[in-house]
Amino acid sequence: MTPAVTAVSSNAVYSFAKPNRPSVTLLEGLGVEGDIHAGVTVKHRSRVARDPSQPNLRQVHLIPEELFAELGGRGYQVEPGNLGENVTTRGIDLYALPTGTLLRLGAEAVVEVTGLRNPCAQINGLGDGLMKQLVERAADGTVVRRGGIMGVVRTGGVVRPGDTIGVELPEGPHVPLAPV
Repeated sequence: MTPAVTAVSSNAVYSFAKPNRPSVTLLEGLGVEGDIHAGVTVKHRSRVARDPSQPNLRQVHLIPEELFAELGGRGYQVEPGNLGENVTTRGIDLYALPTGTLLRLGAEAVVEVTGLRNPCAQINGLGDGLMKQLVERAADGTVVRRGGIMGVVRTGGVVRPGDTIGVELPEGPHVPLAPV
């Protein structure tokens, strides 16, 4: 299966969910045009409160569609945009990508993967216990986060559902994703 975009979402106001759109425009160095989280510096409220001058490593939030099917099997109804993501994907194991991977979305846009999204308690607003489904402990005791991945826009462009996703791994030793 060729990796593809299944949905794109954005929101100009602070809200946990983001409405689906026919397309979004990624702006180099900023994020999703018109999205509340776009910018050179951090836009997430908790991070702004700590240090508003931090670089925004969370310009674009991507999440795999396969997660929604898994959660559905556990009794949770989650659809694209519900978890605040900008790009919903299919056919790619986002969590296995190393830091620095380049994702080519459609004909032009390129997003560099910066790390994992650290899910917050607001997720439980979609269903009691949903947060525990997205942050679990592996058999060895390590924390496994499945709230999606984050990236920065290296090359702008329009992204639409149905666009293919190309993957370019970084050179050298691969660094596993960590929360950003």
